[in-house]
Amino acid sequence: MGRFIGGSPVVMAREISEGYIIVTERTFKRMSPAEMMQLKVEIDRLLVNLRAEQNPTDEPLVVQKRNRKISRLNHTLRILQALLARRR
Repeated sequence: MGRFIGGSPVVMAREISEGYIIVTERTFKRMSPAEMMQLKVEIDRLLVNLRAEQNPTDEPLVVQKRNRKISRLNHTLRILQALLARRR
């Protein structure tokens, strides 16, 4: 059984992007490097999909929401990469 909040890396990545999970280093304390890599892959996949979306530029709230999701996911990736580098 994985230690993902929400049950799977896909759900956890989606919940991080929506802001339901606040990410710190302690969030990943019990995760193995393999589980962190699974989450990293799902976050990368979600980032590609978010960046590929074509949103209308005349709706600032939609653009803000998209940018917040991207920011949360980038922040999580930086934390994951730092932890993985430290554990090696």
